[in-house]
Amino acid sequence: MELSEFPEDIRKYLIPEPSGRMFYRCIECRDEFDIDQLLYTCPSCGGLLMLYHKGTEEIESREGDLWRRIFDYRKMLNFNPLRGIFCYYEFIAPIIPLEFILYLGEAHTPLVMANQNLESAVGGPFYFKNEGLNPSLSFKDRGMACALSFLNYFAKNKNIKDLLTICASTGDTSASGALYSAYLTDLIRSAVLLPKGKVTMQQLLQPLGSGATVLEMPGVFDDCMKVVVELSENYNVALLNSKNSWRILGQESFAFEIAQDFDYLVADKVVVVPIGNAGNITAIMSGLLKFLKAEIITELPKIIGVQSDHADPVYRYYLEDDTSRQQFEPVTVKASVAQAAMIGNPVSMPRVIDLVREYNQAAGQKRIFIVQVTEQEIMDAMIIANKNGHIACTQGGESMAGFMKAINGGLVSKGEIGILAATAHVLKFSSFQEMYLSNRFPPEFEVKPRKEFKNIPVSVQPEYLKKLPRAGKPIQGEELDLFIKVTAAKIARILHLIKR
Repeated sequence: MELSEFPEDIRKYLIPEPSGRMFYRCIECRDEFDIDQLLYTCPSCGGLLMLYHKGTEEIESREGDLWRRIFDYRKMLNFNPLRGIFCYYEFIAPIIPLEFILYLGEAHTPLVMANQNLESAVGGPFYFKNEGLNPSLSFKDRGMACALSFLNYFAKNKNIKDLLTICASTGDTSASGALYSAYLTDLIRSAVLLPKGKVTMQQLLQPLGSGATVLEMPGVFDDCMKVVVELSENYNVALLNSKNSWRILGQESFAFEIAQDFDYLVADKVVVVPIGNAGNITAIMSGLLKFLKAEIITELPKIIGVQSDHADPVYRYYLEDDTSRQQFEPVTVKASVAQAAMIGNPVSMPRVIDLVREYNQAAGQKRIFIVQVTEQEIMDAMIIANKNGHIACTQGGESMAGFMKAINGGLVSKGEIGILAATAHVLKFSSFQEMYLSNRFPPEFEVKPRKEFKNIPVSVQPEYLKKLPRAGKPIQGEELDLFIKVTAAKIARILHLIKR
């Protein structure tokens, strides 16, 4: 729609001007720092940073009903800078002028309702939020759209011509960071650091295709993360992992969309998300708290964080209910099909601890829960979901397995509706699906396919025919007619077809 077609009383709010001031605040010592420098940890104490906006009085005084109308009408606006995550501009990065905003088609991913068969198998109604339909095929694009929009603004303001972005990754972060950096190829170069042999071929090809310098090193993601942190602290590079607070801001749009998709009525919703490096669960909590404070929503939904028993430090931390006795200990990870969650020392854990406390206090009761699932449960859930019309990745399987565990454990009440994050596209993890369907999983994954789910191609070649069609060598006449009849008859027997 053109701006002139909107109701007159809402037009002035639809295309915003930059406003207020943004600053970093340390979650440990509470010191504040200006955004005129690239910071990832607190210069005073080394703690993690969160970004805050001190807005204009006009924005802060808007009522929840007005905000709801702004976002609902803005979603219909045909204006690229305010599409995607920046539909919620004032709640993400309202100091970035619109001309610096990147939009590559990210966000506003579909909610796909589980069919009746799948709902019965799981034990309750739910939707997959299909993040695999983002441009690089994962939810990471939300954070990158924000981080690279800021870097675009930052670099051009400071006349920086050759900025290098870098990230550690199990696949999705590298694909997303390389893609968004490539869009700004006139001023940004991209490098990614991967654990050798721990990334699927499909994920490896993505940053290579975007022109990034791909560096493989021994170890797992946690080791790669330590190296890129060392680089970001000692060299002029821009870190794109979730230590980057701009990434967290962009990922908050996931929470904003859920609220908007359900007409801002989320009290009966249960958001289920794999934990991984803990950036996504951090962003979801932060985003929902922002909407609650602005009275855009009136109650907070439950959030279920899920971890595999092959990488479960957050689950172990919250096994202890007494906050005075809780102590975080990193774990040594084992091979996991949910590669994005194969992290034993989540970078955003201090943010999680801070926000879980604030979230539960704001809700007036415990609304954040962490569950643990097995690798077998993850793969079984992924296969069952996809056999029922979804395109869930292994992390989507992890969410579904976690939702089932939460239902069976009494954490989800009758009448509550699940919103499950399928964080990436299933094709990124097709190698795991192929290993499951053909029973070829290496033993360290501890996955055995259920017999009824095995599925491999069936040969229908009629062996006794003298001539068969081949590429570049077709057959014709009676030989072709015989081949068609024999092949069709064999397929009919395999499929148990009844002749008319």
